[in-house]
Amino acid sequence: MAAHPSIVESLRQEGYRLTPQRMMILAIIDDSTSHISAEEIYRKVRERYPFVNISTIYRTLNLLKKLRLISETDMGEGYGRYELLGRHRHHHLICRQCGESLAFEHELLKPLQSRLLENYGFAADVDHFAIFGLCQRCRLAEEVSGARKEGQHVAD
Repeated sequence: MAAHPSIVESLRQEGYRLTPQRMMILAIIDDSTSHISAEEIYRKVRERYPFVNISTIYRTLNLLKKLRLISETDMGEGYGRYELLGRHRHHHLICRQCGESLAFEHELLKPLQSRLLENYGFAADVDHFAIFGLCQRCRLAEEVSGARKEGQHVAD
């Protein structure tokens, strides 16, 4: 957890205790090489602390989200995945056809945030999220398939 002392300090400043369970959950998220689910976190915590309850995991994750120390994003699997917000900020384009995930830079969202604030007075939290659509390969395949169907229909 030494890599992110600011997270530990944020918890202290907000008056939260640094319990062993909280420290383990933070360490597991920090050590994860990609987005990690609550179930994956639970399994890893139980390896070190077998008496932990899944509700402790969810309560801790909710606290860390509330403090905007981690983000939760549904990557199209029907459940959230977690990541520290202190890392390189990015978002995802996920193909609804093949499931491919492409990361895109947070900078692309700054104009949207500005426009939402200017036009609606709304300060949007765009910490981390996924946008679903079709990747280039699937879109092109769909266009080719559609063109074939149109050609066949016209010939009939």
